[in-house]
Amino acid sequence: MTAEYLRGALKLYFIMGSPNCTLPPEQVLEKAIRGGVTLFQFREKGNGARKGEEKKALGEKLKWICQKNGIPFLVNDDIALALELDADGVHVGQEDEPLASVREKLGDKIIGVSAYTLEEARQAANGGADYLGVGPIFPTKSKEDAKAAKGTTVIREIRQNGIRIPIVGIGGIGPGNAKSVIEAGADGVSVISAIAGAEDAEAAAVLLKRELAL
Repeated sequence: MTAEYLRGALKLYFIMGSPNCTLPPEQVLEKAIRGGVTLFQFREKGNGARKGEEKKALGEKLKWICQKNGIPFLVNDDIALALELDADGVHVGQEDEPLASVREKLGDKIIGVSAYTLEEARQAANGGADYLGVGPIFPTKSKEDAKAAKGTTVIREIRQNGIRIPIVGIGGIGPGNAKSVIEAGADGVSVISAIAGAEDAEAAAVLLKRELAL
């Protein structure tokens, strides 16, 4: 897995779990992939989130959908589940398991790390993260514990300070503002509600893809 491959895979990055969907998550993912998403992260958090075997069973179904479509499948924050499902990688936040420990367990799988500041981005890049999830860029309702939005300037700041690893912007991104995230220096955008909360996930993905000129 090269950085160039990852830059391509991050272009339209979809994050979702059952609490984000009004339709069955499997249907939402199928539609989103048809619409053009390039990578999927399974994030089963929030009210009504599935636990234990139910969570694992859903993860297996979603991984299979990704696999048959050639889309990388990542797991949010749950290293044990990522290993059980043989996921392509994980995404961890600043409060989650330390990067060095995650790398030890996952070997050369994809590891993404959330970064809110230049310093967090630098630490993650120096620590061996494969990509950075930078944000929230815009105000978001998808995460109850979201920090204040920073705008696209944080991405520019990270790039201007010589951090070259792939970056995906996150937080409040949707049609109308997605392109500005790429223009600031990100390789892709990650979305939850812009696709999972849409009436038609496929059409929503197509709209974003068009804006990003993918």
